[in-house]
Amino acid sequence: MISNATIIATEQQHTSGLYPKRGVALVRGEGARVYDAEGRVYIDCVGGQGAANLGHCHPAVVAAIQAQAATLMSCPEIFYNDRRAAYLQALAGVLPFPGRIFLCNSGAEAIEAGLKFARLLSGRQEVVATMRGFHGRTMGALSATWEPKYREPFAPLVPGFAHVPYGDAEALANRVNASTAAVLLEPVQGEGGVRLAPAGYLEAARAICDRHGALLLIDEVQTGFGRTGRLFALEHSGVVPDILLLAKSIAAGLPMGAVAIHKRHGSLPGGAHGTTFGGNPLLCAAAHAALQAYHDEDLPRQAAEKGTWLLARLTALHLPPVREIRGLGLLVGLELKTRVQPYLQALLDQGVLALPAGPNVLRLLPPLVIGYDDLEQVIAALQTVLA
Repeated sequence: MISNATIIATEQQHTSGLYPKRGVALVRGEGARVYDAEGRVYIDCVGGQGAANLGHCHPAVVAAIQAQAATLMSCPEIFYNDRRAAYLQALAGVLPFPGRIFLCNSGAEAIEAGLKFARLLSGRQEVVATMRGFHGRTMGALSATWEPKYREPFAPLVPGFAHVPYGDAEALANRVNASTAAVLLEPVQGEGGVRLAPAGYLEAARAICDRHGALLLIDEVQTGFGRTGRLFALEHSGVVPDILLLAKSIAAGLPMGAVAIHKRHGSLPGGAHGTTFGGNPLLCAAAHAALQAYHDEDLPRQAAEKGTWLLARLTALHLPPVREIRGLGLLVGLELKTRVQPYLQALLDQGVLALPAGPNVLRLLPPLVIGYDDLEQVIAALQTVLA
């Protein structure tokens, strides 16, 4: 059996160096658990950085992939396809508004497409995003992202982007004007520290956009597909955007993204945008099976109930290094009084994988299928590490 050390040494020899890797080699997963090369089990609260809402190797998705892989794996959108047609119909049926859908390959690609579509539809150029917002690392998505450490090495970025404080409706109103093409918001800031939109904020953003003829873009790359206790986080507010941006758990961990454009904007002109792999039938089969699983297993409800239980249990612990605990559904952040990185390593040693959200927030993104027994182990590990 190949060892963790061998895998790590081989990958380290050839990898780009871009990723701050942790010293474990994961080789297998099932549900909310993953296993390293030597058989040690970990409870996965990284959740594919938000891409594993269905957990690992969900049987329905595995079966759909196997069947489609033996049928047709490649079919660009210059041709029609049965798997794509079926998935588009299914996804359109659960959107919170009537929409047309562009399929792509990732969250950053969805953001890029959404920004292009907003400029195309509005005839304007300026985009207003928020401080602490994270939308991706490609040049357009990076221009919308606020964190200087991501931006500064690649300046100059795409012009026409401005940032206002998240949750401050007055600051947003003062910045949006007749030159604004779009306002880009997350309903919960994930990378920005697990920060929830204040009550009425998204509704105010919708009204501000309407007043100035700007489009409202909602980034649900991380919050979509049940994560916050609803299929889409914007459903907590009832706000209807012009463009909804999706990815991560859309295809149960496979690389896929989607942009849903409200039908009031009509269809987009041919050739204005495109992608070779978007709408790939293999990914559409996986995404269709995933969407059915979210419904059949009532996973948004499970996320709401488990998240409420988890937040209550964590709050009751009174952990000394913790300043505040925030969350919605199974998107949970513990803001610490110190830097988070040492605690992530300590949790790994306890058999729990977790994420940072900025320099001092510990983020938990467990699969929505996680059991209460595994959540109990996560709580015990946090108590051990943060006591």
